[in-house]
Amino acid sequence: MRQAICFVTLICAWHPLSGFPAGAVATVDSIATDAAIATMKQGGNAIDAAVAAGLTLGVVNGYNAGLGGGCFIVIRLANGKFVVIDGRETAPAAAKHDMYRKGGKADLRASKVGALASGTPGALAAYELAVRKHGKLPLEWHLENAAKIAADGFEIPRAYAGRIRATRDDLRRFKASAALLLDADGQALQAGGLLKQPDLAKTCRAVAENGIGWFYGGPFARATEKWMKAHGGIMTAQDLAKYQVKVRDPVRVTYRGYEIVSMPPPSSGGVHLGQILNILEHFDLKDMEPNAVDFIHLVTEAMKLAFADRAHWLGDADFVPVPRGLVDKTYAKELAGRIRMDRAGKVATHGQPPRSTEDLFNKHTTHFSCADGDGNWVSCTATVNTSFGSKVIIPGTGVIMNNEMDDFSIQPGVPNAFGLVGAEANAIAPGKRPLSSMSPTIVLKNDQPILAVGAAGGPTIITQTLLTIIHVIDFGLPLNEALSQPRFHHQWSPDQLRIEKKVGEKVLAGLRAKSHQLKVYEAMGSTQAVSLENGRFEAAHDPRNKGKASTF
Repeated sequence: MRQAICFVTLICAWHPLSGFPAGAVATVDSIATDAAIATMKQGGNAIDAAVAAGLTLGVVNGYNAGLGGGCFIVIRLANGKFVVIDGRETAPAAAKHDMYRKGGKADLRASKVGALASGTPGALAAYELAVRKHGKLPLEWHLENAAKIAADGFEIPRAYAGRIRATRDDLRRFKASAALLLDADGQALQAGGLLKQPDLAKTCRAVAENGIGWFYGGPFARATEKWMKAHGGIMTAQDLAKYQVKVRDPVRVTYRGYEIVSMPPPSSGGVHLGQILNILEHFDLKDMEPNAVDFIHLVTEAMKLAFADRAHWLGDADFVPVPRGLVDKTYAKELAGRIRMDRAGKVATHGQPPRSTEDLFNKHTTHFSCADGDGNWVSCTATVNTSFGSKVIIPGTGVIMNNEMDDFSIQPGVPNAFGLVGAEANAIAPGKRPLSSMSPTIVLKNDQPILAVGAAGGPTIITQTLLTIIHVIDFGLPLNEALSQPRFHHQWSPDQLRIEKKVGEKVLAGLRAKSHQLKVYEAMGSTQAVSLENGRFEAAHDPRNKGKASTF
């Protein structure tokens, strides 16, 4: 659930007969984009392209995502069916409710760095399920391509080098991590150097040859257990052997005649994206300017109400009751009635959605979007959480382990790395999935997909995705313009409106006059989107990041 890779390269594969693009791929890295396009040229579909991109990004942007992390995948198949795959990490069997508390206080480091920070990874299981059930090419084909890139190496981009520098002191603590990412003097590798990952290549090839059992319960699992035991960790080979990827029902809401299809719990993204849109449906946004004080104020007030509910109600629906009433239209009308346009409101606590005890959901991050000419669409968000996750590479495997345990509420009211607070609904339990903000989303009009969107940037993932949808639907902006609009974010706690400086001093003054407490940023987040209009694919990368959009 971390800020991470932004998709800044789009390439479209052209249909040989129609002359129209037969597919679209958006990623942050040209190597990953090329891998996805090569997959479609070999007869793969959008699901194959997404898995190719995900595995490749785990090599060339491993500080954000990879085999040691997790992912959420929202797929719209050519036949109109939706498939939602939950590859979120899970707490090890030996995890305890208060495992990060010492002397009654939360140990804020142990959930972020080292042997106790990692959940059981699920990305590989999710990718395998996606291609086995819905792709056209075998997983081993994708893994061999990723292995070749890892073995041959790639030139370290400046952003990658910057992440190494920022985490250097923690990387030094772990022998395999330091050996890969630091030089002989313990300093960060420099941009422009060649980074080869032979151990990761061996892992990819071993899985390709032996199946994912090699990872889940086999040699990788045993190597992980050995390292964890030697360093005070609790993850075992059995945790990996028992990992189960979940296929879930999506969150589906309507907004001004469009249908929004997104990720259910343990993601909070789809629920609160839907909740905020339901609230805003009671206001005529078209009468407002997208950068005006009233527009920003209104959407901010809706964000606050939703994030207050997130802090109390949201968790893994397999373990705790998460009310479907959070996306109820009647509840949204009640919340909309609490908003005052003259000043910022104080949201003291969460709301009470209808049927909250009986109508329940079933018991640094990267996003990539793919679509093909047959009507398959994929929106996928993957992560190891913060940069380089737990900073641990399991020796001999090249796999960077996540630090998703920090996404649990390690102690009620104690903020995590993103300033988010949680309650008992998101408390630690064995086998439980931590709450996430990842919001892979597909938007439909007249039952046809028109937009795939997602973002990176911790809890701002939800609000970035929200703003993109609003700018496209309510204001009719082209994708490039929608992504260039000033961003803002409020997550209830702290009571602070984060906003980009580009809105201008007049707007900032107007918001302060409505009693908003502002924290002004030069830039915030990273959103990518692919759309289809008049039979033509369009894609846009986030202008806050270097990159390009092109056709193939």
